[in-house]
Amino acid sequence: MSYRGNILVIDDEQVILNAVKKICSAENYYVEESPDAKDALNKLGKKKFDLVLCDIMMPEIDGFKFLDEIHSKKIESPVIMTTGYSTVENAVTSLYKGAIDFIPKPFTADELLTSLSRGIKYLEIQNNIKESERFNRNSTLLYVPCPSKYYRLGYATWVSLETKGTAIIGITDLFLKTIESVSDIQFMKLDEEIIQGISCLQIICTDGQMHQVIATVSGRIIEINEELVNNKTIVEKDPYFKGWLYRIIPNDIDYELKHLTPCSSDRI
Repeated sequence: MSYRGNILVIDDEQVILNAVKKICSAENYYVEESPDAKDALNKLGKKKFDLVLCDIMMPEIDGFKFLDEIHSKKIESPVIMTTGYSTVENAVTSLYKGAIDFIPKPFTADELLTSLSRGIKYLEIQNNIKESERFNRNSTLLYVPCPSKYYRLGYATWVSLETKGTAIIGITDLFLKTIESVSDIQFMKLDEEIIQGISCLQIICTDGQMHQVIATVSGRIIEINEELVNNKTIVEKDPYFKGWLYRIIPNDIDYELKHLTPCSSDRI
């Protein structure tokens, strides 16, 4: 197996650092560890890491302040957040502040590795965009951004508001570019409630990996895209229109929009 990338893991629990290092090293990731955010920022100032895996609840500088710090220092390593205090607010705030993913503790080896796999692919796409811009090539060929009237949560999912008080949600093309081809999709059921920042769908890919898809906003499912149910490939061909997932009645759209990024302000 070839080298996968180098990761900086930040956690004040040595048992977590040891577990992550063991799992990742077995998959040919190189792992360095930091017991706190201050030490991690020092390492990031001296060395470039492909990915950062950071706990939220830490002394002195917590995970949210860490995201602010790397943004102000223009450190470009993508960050995946973890926490044992797994609340919806933590997940949504992490993504709004710029984390590319959120893994609640305790997590399985598969959950960690699928997140890291997406993170490495995300970094590769971002590097290709920079390379395209350097040589004045069209970087939009790498992925299709969300339509300007949509809103997104992190880089993974979007919501489009409809005039009749309903909304449709779906998956971004960028997220789809970080995973293998879709083999199957496991939907929730009609009338079930989805919650912002919590998984509302599972995608099974041709490589056997299963990816959780988080809900952009909360609400009750009133329609499932039957065309997508019958033809899973639509989501890859047309993720923003024919490939939508659910139509919902939002619970508190005005409040939850405050934690989303307007796609009119993109690029990711």
